[in-house]
Amino acid sequence: MSLSIRQLRYFVATAEFGQVSQAAIKQNISQSAITAAIKELEQTVGVTLFNRAAQGMELTSSGRQFLSHAYEILSKIDEAMHLNVINSDVEGELVVAATYTVIGYFLPMHIERIRRLFPKLRVQLYEINRESIEEGLLANRYDLSVLLTSNIQNPMLATETLLTSMRRLWVPARHPLLAKDGVGLKEVAEEPYIMLTVDEAAQSSLKYWSKTQYQPNVILRTSSVEAVRSMVANNQGVAILSDMVHRPWSLEGRRIETINIKDPIPGMDVGLAWRSGNALTPPMLAFRSYFQQAFGLPGVRTGT
Repeated sequence: MSLSIRQLRYFVATAEFGQVSQAAIKQNISQSAITAAIKELEQTVGVTLFNRAAQGMELTSSGRQFLSHAYEILSKIDEAMHLNVINSDVEGELVVAATYTVIGYFLPMHIERIRRLFPKLRVQLYEINRESIEEGLLANRYDLSVLLTSNIQNPMLATETLLTSMRRLWVPARHPLLAKDGVGLKEVAEEPYIMLTVDEAAQSSLKYWSKTQYQPNVILRTSSVEAVRSMVANNQGVAILSDMVHRPWSLEGRRIETINIKDPIPGMDVGLAWRSGNALTPPMLAFRSYFQQAFGLPGVRTGT
């Protein structure tokens, strides 16, 4: 049995949404087709990619490794299918600003690919916070930004979301919540909580907590993702963070599991931003075209 592009796309959609039903909606296909494709894919690769539970589809450690390969394969396929669309001869300088999370967990691989695709394009990269990025884009100090578009506030900026990274509960191995059929914010509120603060993570989390009668029992606020990872792995608390920054092992080599939360938790949107109304230069168009092809984007959302 051979691996197919269809199987990969269905697998990625299910991994990103954590629910077969949502993946089916995204792919405009039946749930049974998604389920069958994933089963065939697991038989082909010879490993279990998901743990099936009442709260959804949870990636196994093998599934997380395979997801990375699936992204790579689909990206290469999209790149090959659009070889005649992108003009690799584009040249010039592009000044790009990015936030901490994007620099650390998303952008480096894509910058390397962009430099291969456009050898004459010079990308000058800066890491700064969201407020400074917004001000810098409006002042034309930066051409483009790659950041958490869900945090953008200025209506004078155009944004284009590349992906939505699901937020899930992080717990240590053998945590009691792993045995529950359903886990919501009520159960999370009963646990010691590690609150990440970088890139407005605390403000983002309080937005969905504030819609409930519960509050997190915060025992530590930190700007370090690695500190959260280590604290959770060592059974000091739990955290709700996105799949993009998740790694199954701490620096000490201890396991970190994830749980789908039954309450509505918004995903973390990652994408591009630029000053609305600005004409996109050839370097800007090349940069944007790369991401459009890599992620199959819908239309642009612009400020009013």
